[in-house]
Amino acid sequence: MPKTFLARRRALALSLALNLMLFGGAAKAAEIRIISAGAVRVVLKSMIDDYAARSGHTFNFTIGSTGQLREVIASGAPADLVITASALMDELEKTGGITPGSRVDLGRVGVGVVLREGFTKADVATPEGLKQALLEAKTIAYTDPKLGGATYAHLLRIADDFGVADLVKARGVFATGGDDAAAKVARGEADFAMVFISEIAAGGAKMAAPLPESLQLWAVYCAAIPASSREPNEARAFIASLTGAALRPRWAAAGWRPAQ
Repeated sequence: MPKTFLARRRALALSLALNLMLFGGAAKAAEIRIISAGAVRVVLKSMIDDYAARSGHTFNFTIGSTGQLREVIASGAPADLVITASALMDELEKTGGITPGSRVDLGRVGVGVVLREGFTKADVATPEGLKQALLEAKTIAYTDPKLGGATYAHLLRIADDFGVADLVKARGVFATGGDDAAAKVARGEADFAMVFISEIAAGGAKMAAPLPESLQLWAVYCAAIPASSREPNEARAFIASLTGAALRPRWAAAGWRPAQ
């Protein structure tokens, strides 16, 4: 076979390979739709931005409270990835709406207290100090009960044990989520808030202290792929990135204890 013919065949093969790499790669770019709880908002947003830059994928990222997530998912809204607290994920798995075997734990996060600057000298790292702060607070920011926030429910359980549940309800300042509750305290619109630690920085506030361990709520968050996902392979690859060793320091820096 003439050398010139062989050379042309090799050149054609190389050209086809390059086209496959360029146009095939572009064809694989996908839109990944994520429905997520607010507790992962800050850390996940930065990870999404980095992953999108590397992969070429775009992300449609929807945040909601536990109640909102339940409604969105029940409505059949399209999604490729769901990130929720483990209790809600248990519910979703029972409905058959989650791809079997796709659930992965991301990590756990606790609850912290945010106080308006100069509001109280109570040591909220102790149960006694926490109760004192609730008694002193004229305004207490928390997620609107209609939205079904997990930290609001936990606040009421603690307040009920302290015998001050009616006071907490009467002095409530409704927020759209934990980050908004923290922001209201940071802006001086409320004296006290109790939200997931990962949501405090998102609201531009500073944590006074984590809840006392005897009162702490450790929430485990999970990622899973809905059965209706149009991009299950890309969603699975993104989960692998989120749980990889390279991102563990970023989870920890945001107040999380990454899954082992």
